Amino acid sequence: IIGSPHGLAGNTGQVLKALAESAEAAGFDVAIRSLAEARIEPCRGCNRCHVSGTCSIPDDFEKIKGEMASADAIVLASPNYIFSVSAQMKAFLDRCCGPLHCQMLRDRYGAAVVTSGGEGSAEVETYLLRFLRAMGCWTVGSVGAQASALSGPRREDVMRSAAGLGRALADAVAECRLFPEQAAERDAFFNRMKQLVSQMRPHWPYEAKYWAEKGWMA
Repeated sequence: IIGSPHGLAGNTGQVLKALAESAEAAGFDVAIRSLAEARIEPCRGCNRCHVSGTCSIPDDFEKIKGEMASADAIVLASPNYIFSVSAQMKAFLDRCCGPLHCQMLRDRYGAAVVTSGGEGSAEVETYLLRFLRAMGCWTVGSVGAQASALSGPRREDVMRSAAGLGRALADAVAECRLFPEQAAERDAFFNRMKQLVSQMRPHWPYEAKYWAEKGWMA
């Protein structure tokens, strides 16, 4: 899922394509969804998703959410816009409050791609990886690059790093790999969501039913 307003034509798209091609070469089906080509409105805080399980806004979010829910691995890609993700990506992440409460990506795998005009991609990479772990993913890693590196002699190094991450992501899925160093953070957030859903049960019937059906909630 790429949040660059330039789609695959920009710097972020170039790096993401190298990752995707590597994962495809490893035998995995890859679908790229560009938020620049989708209509994703900001969350309105109406809370309807907590009742019905679907968002009340008639845009492309539910379609992308469904594709994400059926994937073995998720890559989030965004340019660094003033120390954070793009507006397109932030709107998408904010709409994921229901999936977050439901730990929709538990035991899946995640990675991040970030490009930046200068320094600063690392904190955006950290943010995206933290989001993925909060959703229940094991995170395999990230790749960050400055725009200058993509137009100079360091370009091949960046592309090799992206391809390597694509292979690592594919290998993690194929091997059902665990990342013990992430377990404490991941389990702590899972338990936090369990407590929250339990407390909000009268107001969040969808999440409460989801957790009960998963066998996560007595």
